[in-house]
Amino acid sequence: MKIKTLGALKKSGYQPKSIKEELRSNLIEQLKKKTNVFDGIIGYENTVIPDIERAILSKHNIILLGLRGQAKTRIARQMTKLLDEYMPIVADSEMNDDPLEPISRFARDLIAEKGDKTPIEWVHRDDRFAEKLATPDVSVADLIGDVDPIKAANMRLNYSDERVIHLGIIPRSHRSIFVINELPDLQPRIQVSLFNILQEGDIQIRGFKVRMPLDIQFVFTANPEDYTNRGSIVTPLKDRIESQILTHYAKDVETSMLITEQEARMSPELEKTIGMNFLAKKMVDQLAFEARKSEFVDENSGVSARLTISAMENLISAAERRMLLAGDSKTHVRVGDFWGVIPAITGKIELVYEGEQEGPFIVAQNLIGQTIKSLFEDYFPNPELIKKQKKGKNPYQFLLDWFGQGKQFDIMVDYTNNQYEKLLMSIPGLHDLVKELHPKADKNMRLFLMEFLLHGLSEHSLLSKGLIQSGFQFKDLFNSMLNFGGATDEGAGEQWGFE
Repeated sequence: MKIKTLGALKKSGYQPKSIKEELRSNLIEQLKKKTNVFDGIIGYENTVIPDIERAILSKHNIILLGLRGQAKTRIARQMTKLLDEYMPIVADSEMNDDPLEPISRFARDLIAEKGDKTPIEWVHRDDRFAEKLATPDVSVADLIGDVDPIKAANMRLNYSDERVIHLGIIPRSHRSIFVINELPDLQPRIQVSLFNILQEGDIQIRGFKVRMPLDIQFVFTANPEDYTNRGSIVTPLKDRIESQILTHYAKDVETSMLITEQEARMSPELEKTIGMNFLAKKMVDQLAFEARKSEFVDENSGVSARLTISAMENLISAAERRMLLAGDSKTHVRVGDFWGVIPAITGKIELVYEGEQEGPFIVAQNLIGQTIKSLFEDYFPNPELIKKQKKGKNPYQFLLDWFGQGKQFDIMVDYTNNQYEKLLMSIPGLHDLVKELHPKADKNMRLFLMEFLLHGLSEHSLLSKGLIQSGFQFKDLFNSMLNFGGATDEGAGEQWGFE
């Protein structure tokens, strides 16, 4: 910036304005242009974002209330886009002092000494954001400030001199956006220290009569579970936060898929070598929806969008590892690869008591099975409806008859592409059924659907499926019930690298 002194700044016609007015005026310009300020925030177009825009237009402090993984912090960080690109401050000011409205002792003394020759610096909007995670050990000194005896000794100041004060992160965020994440985890006595800042904009430190009209846009985040169980927001503080905005998970699988596709990391090289069809992508996000309604998962804790992101990355890595071990140059994601996403599931869900009794591996395995079952009738006739029909052909009867002859079908997750195709083609009529129902599907999609059909029939209790070493075994359900040997789920966790 060309303006380097206070005198030049005055001549330029610069007029101070509060950060809330700055956010408001810039938002008005963006709304007139119909520009999306919160780029990359998917699924909130008609809910959360309009609420945030109304809060900014109202010059409100904001609290974002929602379960984990609902983009609360990302939204707060993107609010910097509504700030002016550069802001003038008194040079070397630790409080971002406005040259025409200084509030710190340092800035006032410097201007009194140098007048219009006071040096000016320019701060970019990205540097006008501060963030603090609320933890039980956060103190008033961290947030507001405290007397610094070392500063007093070095500067030979009396303790009655306000220059002995070491300012906390909030005063240093003057003319900036300040975020406190997980507000309920902040001790009640620390929350009380925020009253004056929110209402009057001033601070109190160790009895000092310090009047600092701080200008800050506060954004708080909180989890409803913390709100009611582990911690709480004291009522007077909650009363001072003008707008409480509720966030939420994606309302439908399609929206969730857009979020996962945007966030999951996949290198361009892998995109060329690992193919993934629409059904496989949908299965990843359906997993989260199944987990959110599962009786084994704590619904109050939530199922973060990070589950689907991590699951997608694990799924790609499972296919990549298989491809490397098999020596194939390219491959496509298979249904069997989904058992490679179990670590992403077990690390992202909180289980209720019944879930703990089942064990995280079994719960994750069941969620994958339920995902297959939920999506099955989108691609194949519903077996439940077929059972109820007294007349009409059962399209799966040939498969049930084939397995009823005592046949079993073992499919290993590390098979090469050729082995995988040859094995699926070995079941008489399986390919013909898939081709009849999905004539436009390409070869790789048909193979995926052939495997998907076997898993789906087992989830509808028409076939028996068991985990074996590094694979799956499908058998006739009745024969499997009579024969207690062979593949079972017992010990499957150990076979697959889980305890």
